[in-house]
This record gives sequence, structure tokens and C-alpha cells, in this order.
Amino acid sequence: MTLPPALGSRTPLAHLPTPLEPLDRLGRHLGMEPQALFVKRDDATGLAGGGNKARKLEYLCADAMARGCDTLVTGGGRQSNHVRMTAAAANRLGLSCTVVLAGGRPTRPSGNVVLDELLRPEMVYVEPTGYYEIEDAIVRQCERLSNEGRRPYLVPIGGATDVGALGYVAAARELLEQSGDVDLVVVADGSGGTHAGLAAGLGDHAAVLGVDVGTRPDLDEQVPEIAFRVAARAGLPVPAGACQIDHGRFGDGYGIPTPACREALDLAARLEGLILDPVYTGKAMAGLIAARREGRIDPATRTVFLHTGGMPALFAASYAEWIRRPA
Repeated sequence: MTLPPALGSRTPLAHLPTPLEPLDRLGRHLGMEPQALFVKRDDATGLAGGGNKARKLEYLCADAMARGCDTLVTGGGRQSNHVRMTAAAANRLGLSCTVVLAGGRPTRPSGNVVLDELLRPEMVYVEPTGYYEIEDAIVRQCERLSNEGRRPYLVPIGGATDVGALGYVAAARELLEQSGDVDLVVVADGSGGTHAGLAAGLGDHAAVLGVDVGTRPDLDEQVPEIAFRVAARAGLPVPAGACQIDHGRFGDGYGIPTPACREALDLAARLEGLILDPVYTGKAMAGLIAARREGRIDPATRTVFLHTGGMPALFAASYAEWIRRPA
């Protein structure tokens, strides 16, 4: 694969490059050849506990400051990793931050909400609602802030824009420099921007398998669209082939654990000492395991699991009890 070109303006926020580590014990359990399965540790980006959003925020924040904005405005579910990291990025850069959290104000904060309260963005709670209703609420907060004389910068859920996806075009370069070549990257698909950036950076949709975690209802349309736009922004060809998304792993919905997710968490923890989360990476690993068991990943396929972070969710009360119970 050809390395993508150098990209535009970014504001350093992440500890880069993140490690690329072999998962030989897990690979052996899945019948893979030695040195065929790896993990790219984007949980180790450092910002406010780490996670994939740090890479996107480097480009989004650079764009916000270039436009003279003074407030980052975003949102997500109550246990949103993206919200936590956006608030941290704003604090790091001396910007204000307003966040919309769906699910209502908790009686007792846990998980990511504890960190949100420590970081102290303006927190606007809305009742449980769908993906695009949250996006509409983010727009309304931008309108309110503009009316108050502020200069808001709208960051959609997950930072899933062509600007944000530049972070994962750059990550594709980093990965190829570390590994020499990659056959397949497996990643959780929430809002789709990470998947899109990787596909654009690697130049081929067949090189990325996204695992739908139940966040966005129109991933099949949005991932190729964002990949098209970010490739154009980065001066790259449109990625070849058809977008690959596994829609069979999110169970009863976003944030609701599944038995396959629990198996993935247990295998990663007990074979590799690798901590996954029940919302994103656990379901993504369940997708990788299913693809291997069903023969869609061959034993010698050089496969990289992108660890996008999310550990704070394990400390949310509902998930802590779920982990405590035997699988």
C-alpha cells in the first residue's frame, strides 16, 4: 500500500505514534498464524484517558482556532468518550466547551460523567433521543451561543466530518510505517469517521472492516461519503471497492451489552491483559472473532484491531455489575 501524503494543519493533542502490539495468544486461540493479529493502541493517545477522538480533535481544533472560534460544541450519549475528550481538548487549548448529553441527568454520576464533571464543560442534558435529534440539539446550542455573542464551532457526534477524519488518514500512514503492510483493520463503527479516514488513508474499502455498534442509522451511506470527502481534502484518490460494515453485533441497541461482547472482553483480558469496553471495542472485537470463526478472515491475514479506548464506561454502574456477574 502507498503511504498517504502529509496532511494539513493540526494542533498536537495526542501521544503519537501509538503502539502496535502483537496479539499472538488471542490469535492462536482463534486459529491464526503467529504475527497475524495485532492491536493498534489508540486507547493510549493520552488526552483525558485516551481514545481515538484525540486524533480527530487535533484537526478539528486547528480548524476551530483558524476560524476564530472560542467554544467547541458537541454531544453524544451520556457515557460519550467523544464528549469527555472534546471537553479536555478545549481546556488544553483555552477554549470554552458546551456538550449535549442524551439520557437525562443521572442521580449519581459514574463512568465518563465523573470525568465530564471534573473537566467542567457546560453540560446540557436532554432526554433519551436518537442520533439526529442529538445533532439537532447541538445545532440549537450553537445558535444560542451565537445569539449570546460567542463564536461556537460545531463538532458533530464523534467528530465525524472530513476534517476530523483527517486524523485517521494520518493514522493510516502511521500504521503502514510501523507494520510495512496491513491486510485488514477492524474498527468499531459509531459515527463512522474513524472508519472513513482509515479507508481513505489505506486507499481501499476492503482494507477496513467496520463493526456497527448501533449509534448511527445510516452508516452504509455516511462512511463512503465521509471517505470520499476526506480523500479529496487530503489529495488522495477515492478509496476503491465497497464499504464493509458488519451490522450483526450490536444486539438490542447502542450501549446494550451482548453475550458475544462479553466473550470478547473476557478473551482479550484473560489472554492478552487487554481491557476493552462494552459499548465500542467489545462489540468490535466480537465482530473480529465472528469474522475469523466464519472464515471471512483467513489464518494468515495480517489483521490489526484498532483499540479506540472507552475504558471509563466499565465504571458506569450498570456495566460494573454486568462485569461482576460470571459470563
